[in-house]
Amino acid sequence: MALSDPYVPGNWHELQEYLFLDSYNKELERIRSPFIYRGLSQLDYILETSLTRLDGDYVDLEKHLLRNFKKYAYNAHPQGSSDWHWLALAQHHGLPTRLLDWTYSPFVALHFATENILKFDMDGVIWALNYEKVNQYLPEIPRSIIQNVGSNSFTSEMLVIAYPTLEDLVQTQDDFIIIFESPSLDHRIVNQYALFSMMSSADGIISTWLEDHPDLYFRIKIPAEMKWEIRDRLDQANINERVLMPGLGGLSKWLRRHYSPKRGGDIINSQNQ
Repeated sequence: MALSDPYVPGNWHELQEYLFLDSYNKELERIRSPFIYRGLSQLDYILETSLTRLDGDYVDLEKHLLRNFKKYAYNAHPQGSSDWHWLALAQHHGLPTRLLDWTYSPFVALHFATENILKFDMDGVIWALNYEKVNQYLPEIPRSIIQNVGSNSFTSEMLVIAYPTLEDLVQTQDDFIIIFESPSLDHRIVNQYALFSMMSSADGIISTWLEDHPDLYFRIKIPAEMKWEIRDRLDQANINERVLMPGLGGLSKWLRRHYSPKRGGDIINSQNQ
């Protein structure tokens, strides 16, 4: 099967409707979206992890990557000692892992779809994944754990009950997605309202899995011609690198983009040549 066609907004107001599609909870009579979001700068990008983008036998390399990260990063010991704490810390600092970053906030996802002005001539995309329905495909043990807690996502502490180590997850024969919230490692994770997904297999690609589950997701095309307007609106709403990536690096990135002229991508390209 192929992926379903994305929604295509014609203006900012239509985009808002799509971003909050099916977010109303009738039982609570509140806006409580069952979706999590991931924004990408190009429409044709798939939901592929940094681990699957490695060359060579990346499935076998996964355990060596994590083992050595633990060994050399002992001074940055995470809040817990489980593989899931270490994996979250490793992902946070750029190690190739099977984790994929998501956010509860559609506006944060919209930021990441429009942060790179060098790609403002390309259509972007936002993926919306129904993480409540995804849990229906979990094996019995992890599904019962999350149901007993009354949550729609795992914490590292909950996940370790079902799978004490990464190797325990590797040994499973089922094909499913796990959604779990990262420990609050720093303000970046908190401000981005971030959480992770991971496939039960290291070589699993979520977008491929979703081809057989079209009821679990939708996509929104971010037209290239709308990116500058979206970017300016987000900046005025204080959805930017300065807030989402606290520190001098995020501040500098925001200022560089914020003060770039409309054809800033061309200027930055010429500066880098």
